[in-house]
Amino acid sequence: MYNLHLSAEQLEIRSTVRDFVAQEIKPWALKSERLEAMDRSLPLHLLDKASQLGLRTLALSEGAGGAGADTLAAAIVAEELAAGDPDVAAVLMETSRLGHLLFDQLMNEAQRERFLPGLIGDDRHHLAFAEPGDEALGIDYHRPTAPAPTVKTVARRTGAAEWIVNGTNACVANAPLAKLFAVAVAAEPAAEKSANLRILLVPRDTPGLTVTAHDGPDRWFHGACGAVTFAECRVPAQYAIEGERAAAARHDDGRAQAIAAAINLGIGRAACEAALDYAQLRVQGGRRIVEHQAIGTKLAEIAIRLNVARNAVWQAAWAADHPEAQADLSVPDLPLATIARVFTAEAVHRAAKDAAECFGAMGVMRDMPLQKYVRDALISLHAGGRASDAKLGIAEALAGYRRAPPATMQAAE
Repeated sequence: MYNLHLSAEQLEIRSTVRDFVAQEIKPWALKSERLEAMDRSLPLHLLDKASQLGLRTLALSEGAGGAGADTLAAAIVAEELAAGDPDVAAVLMETSRLGHLLFDQLMNEAQRERFLPGLIGDDRHHLAFAEPGDEALGIDYHRPTAPAPTVKTVARRTGAAEWIVNGTNACVANAPLAKLFAVAVAAEPAAEKSANLRILLVPRDTPGLTVTAHDGPDRWFHGACGAVTFAECRVPAQYAIEGERAAAARHDDGRAQAIAAAINLGIGRAACEAALDYAQLRVQGGRRIVEHQAIGTKLAEIAIRLNVARNAVWQAAWAADHPEAQADLSVPDLPLATIARVFTAEAVHRAAKDAAECFGAMGVMRDMPLQKYVRDALISLHAGGRASDAKLGIAEALAGYRRAPPATMQAAE
């Protein structure tokens, strides 16, 4: 049954993370000198503390040493972390997601024995997935999917011992911090057809692997990102994920989009809380501005948007954990994660701008948090693909058109 009555464990997780954000992340993120300089450097010491709370391995199964959290619990944690800082949230949630995907679903037993101790034993052991980029623009509305983009990272096998990898992935989330990369490669000579793809597990210290961080205050993403280059990089054959397990890595179950929407929601909530606090302190015309109808109405509209967005995110997260619910129509048979991502991006962008207006001219001051929230909301609005394309995909689902998935992952021979 579709039920969003949070369990005692989920409530405890939310309370723990909320306290951690209030005591550790927000005081660091909202320092006026940091805001003034538009400093977006990552706080490694806070990422370490978050790891010690179990947030880096949140979704990893309990048997593997993680918390075994479902997507709804992960979405709750993502919102709480992003209310402190979305860059911190993005790094932790990406490692958490990939930990579950790689260690619980894709790796064989020998690969888990090789790589799991590093993940569990090192608070700074993050994960990254160098996937084929979606270079296609637009959507062929009510028509077959366009050919998949060419995979630029290729590998050739030398006997039975190893793969030699060459190529570049231009923007890989978590790359500057990752100590283990999962790399989608096309086995030569079929690379130009995006066929015969495999996933190789490549440790950070492998010769021939180079990471170039995309850094600076004007970077247009949350978290950490960088270009990953392979130059005659030799990877042992036993580090390959092949066949159906490799194909499963490209299956979109909605989890990643639901978590991204939850991070965005956290940005909006932080902006709302800042505006509400200020409106209860600022006095104009002999009374607090929260008592003026114009400000009260604006705050109410912000709260309405965020509450509806949260319902959409939670429903999408719950549905990702219960695919049978869409099969029996307990929830709509629609791309709920896409709906949540699109609606939340637009709602949070509007909410952040309205929250800034409650501050008047102070809302655009560089040493005030509202300019950060508006910028963070803009990043989320334009990240993860164009909203217009996503809406066309939703329209196809409404009309009953089922788009066949692109053949980007074919079983290896």
